[in-house]
Parts: sequence; structure tokens; C-alpha cells
Amino acid sequence: MVDHNWLRESATFSRPVIAEIERAARTGIYDIRGFGAKRHVPSFDDLVFLGASMSRYPLEGYRERCDTRVTLGDRFAEKPITLDIPITIAGMSFGALSAQAKEALGRGASQMGTSTTTGDGGMTPEERRHSTHLVYQYLPSRYGMNPDDLRRADAIEMVVGQGAKPGGGGMLLGQKISDRVADMRDLPAGIDQRSACRHPDWTGPDDLEIKIQELREITDWQIPIYVKVGAARTYYDVTLAVKAGADVVVVDGMQGGTAATQDVFIEHVGIPTLPAVRQAVEALTELGMHRKVQLIVSGGIRSGADVAKALAMGADAVSIGTAALIALGDNNAVHEAEYNKLGTSAGFYDDYQDGRDPAGICTQDPELASRLDPVEAGKRLANYLNVLNLEAQTIARACGKSHVHNLEPQDLAALTIEAAAMAGVPLAGTEWVPGKQM
Repeated sequence: MVDHNWLRESATFSRPVIAEIERAARTGIYDIRGFGAKRHVPSFDDLVFLGASMSRYPLEGYRERCDTRVTLGDRFAEKPITLDIPITIAGMSFGALSAQAKEALGRGASQMGTSTTTGDGGMTPEERRHSTHLVYQYLPSRYGMNPDDLRRADAIEMVVGQGAKPGGGGMLLGQKISDRVADMRDLPAGIDQRSACRHPDWTGPDDLEIKIQELREITDWQIPIYVKVGAARTYYDVTLAVKAGADVVVVDGMQGGTAATQDVFIEHVGIPTLPAVRQAVEALTELGMHRKVQLIVSGGIRSGADVAKALAMGADAVSIGTAALIALGDNNAVHEAEYNKLGTSAGFYDDYQDGRDPAGICTQDPELASRLDPVEAGKRLANYLNVLNLEAQTIARACGKSHVHNLEPQDLAALTIEAAAMAGVPLAGTEWVPGKQM
């Protein structure tokens, strides 16, 4: 028997790295998966709040109000969206998700007075019927896009990039392209589908401005136009989006999830959410458009603390995707035996592209999808959103704020030099922001 006590694992060739080399050598294809980046990067966990005491006074939670309402898209739109909470549901397509999951997202978001988003592939009747505020994603693929649905939406989100894969397109494998998905996307059933990495009718910001103008004319200038970018060259992308006429900018950091893309994309392309927020706010501030063009931040938001930290750094709202799916019931330990049969475990499953999700969320298999009750799943999501909102309020009151938007960078400190530099806030216990002169 080998005594493992004296064996030392290589930091460069760790067991996961060796396993991936062996998998690549065995199959000859790159790995495709979902669930977002798994590597550790500086994140909101590396920031803490400076609660009020003497120099600032906290608010009494039981007697003093802390508002959470936010209005999105009042730059040009006749009918901007007003949400009760600053937490929205990110775009996830019917195709990647089951129809039951899309309905549940709409139900849960509506119960909390917030919005959900269609994702690639068009708008399902269930989603529209159960969503008080529905944002229609306009993607490079144009799958399922039609002017009637654009007019039925409460906002349009023009997707330039996604945090999990900035510069890359999406994919939906054939096993998830059912007859209904195929009909909505004008595709043959059962055939792998790849989405384009850029819009077919524009190649730069001037063309983007023209496209935004077209969308405004189609919708009679009634609803807001968002522009979503994957966090990479965030400062410049936000600047160009604002100059092209966006009402709202959505910035998605590399911790953002995806139903399926190359593992090498997820782990090695883009920048973390933390520096992306700072760069986006800097761009808006320099243009004199901070709070005039709203900023939504996504990518790894999990708790009310994450929400509050994003708002303190200058965001107007956040968006959640992976966390929302977990709240619906995905990765539920009830299905542990079935996850084991797939060679994984509840909480670790990431092969969503295979369409075999035992929880019935990321699948088009009728039997699996029927396991998800959209009413009960919607209630779970609403409960989760309520907790996020209450946690953000609690932190805001502790910092003496009567509105979550009154949180500011001065309420934050960083626990690491990296986080201090990326977020632009002082290292805890000092006045030092790395990269800035004292």
C-alpha cells in the first residue's frame, strides 16, 4: 500500500488539470459545460461594510424606512420600468430552460415586483402571461425574434456579450432542440445550434446607434433599450453604449453563468465582476451620465450583501441567473441518486447542455420537465428574492441609509490588496487605494 502522507500534489499539474488532459487526449474535443467560472477570483466577498456608530448614525430597522425601488430606462423611453426591488432576473432562454422553468421565473419575479428576461430563442406565452415586467433579449442569433413580441415586451435588452463568454457565441445541442424549440427558432429539430458571436448587421458603435434607433421606431419610443456587454474592456464598451443611445447598460462579469460554452472560455476570457463595476461607473461618471443611464450588474450575485456591495459601488440594480435557478429547485438533493447516475452530484452538475437535468429545469425532456411545478418553484424564487432584498436593506440601515441607492464607496473597505485595487476602495484600516496617490 502506498503511503500518501509524503506525496505532494503539483500546483501546476493538479488532479483536475491531469483529469482534463486525459479527457482531451481521450476524446479529441474541448469540454463544454455550464455553471460559470469555478476558479477563485477577487469578488464581493473581499469587501466589507463600515457600519455606522458615532461618526454616522444607523437607522432603526423597525421604525425607519429604507426604500428599495428603482426606475430603469427614463433617459429616452416614454414608459420606463419601475421595480419594487433592485434585483432582476437575467436572460435565460427557452431551450436552455424548460417552459416550466421560464414560467416559474416570471411568477417569482412578479410576486416581488421585479423583472425577468427572455433569453435567446424568443418569448413563450407562459413567460409573457406570468411576467409583470418582461425584458426581451435581442441577440446576434435573432432566433425567435419578431416585431410583435418586441412590442409586447416592457423593455428590450440588446445583447452584445455575456460574462461567461465575451467575444463568443452560445450553443444549444440538438438533444435540447425539441419540436417546439425548433419551431420558435426556425431550426430543424434535433440538430446542434450555434449562435453568432456578433450581430450580423453591425460591426461597431455607429451601427449600434442605428440599430437602437430602429428598435425605438419599432416600439414607438415607448420602452427602454438596454445594452448588455460581457466584462472585458468595460470602460470603453460602456462609453460606446451610452453614446449609442442606451437607456440602461448591463455589465456581466466573468463569474456569470451560462447553459453551455467552452470551459476555456468560462475560465480564461473576461474580467471579474468587481473591477467591471468600477470601470462601468467611472465611464458613466466621466460622461456625466451616472444615475441618468442606469447600470445593472450581473455575474456571481448570490446574497443581499453582494447586492448591497454592487449598489454601494454605483450600480442601480443587479441581475441574477444561476442563483435564481438554484432557488427554483435545481441541484436538489432529492434527485441525488439520479445525479450519481450521471457521474456527478447535486450542487456539482454542470452538463446542462445534455438536457438530462433531473430537476426538470435545464431540459426539454417532457418527463423531466414535468417534475418542476412552476407555481411552487415561483414561490421559492420569490422567497429568495425577498431575502436578498431584506439583507440589502439591513446593511443599508446599518450604514445609516434611507434608500439602498444611498450606499456609496465610502461605506466599503477591502480585505485584500487585489480587491482594493479592483474596486477602488481603501484597504481595511488604511486610507490606501492601490494605484492611487495618497
